[in-house]
Amino acid sequence: MNEDILKGKFKQLSGRIKAKWGELTDDDLKLLEGKRDVLVGKLQEKYGLTKEKAEQQIKEMEDA
Repeated sequence: MNEDILKGKFKQLSGRIKAKWGELTDDDLKLLEGKRDVLVGKLQEKYGLTKEKAEQQIKEMEDA
């Protein structure tokens, strides 16, 4: 999913993102708005995920 599509769906996804990854703050979400690579980095930082695992979990959420 490219950055433009993610930006368009971000409002829909933000609730699911907070539900799944509760350690992400509102400030984190503002920083990530539409930036998949930043979301991947935040998941790695806060949850100790590998880049591949973070990307896989984001894809699963997008496909849900």
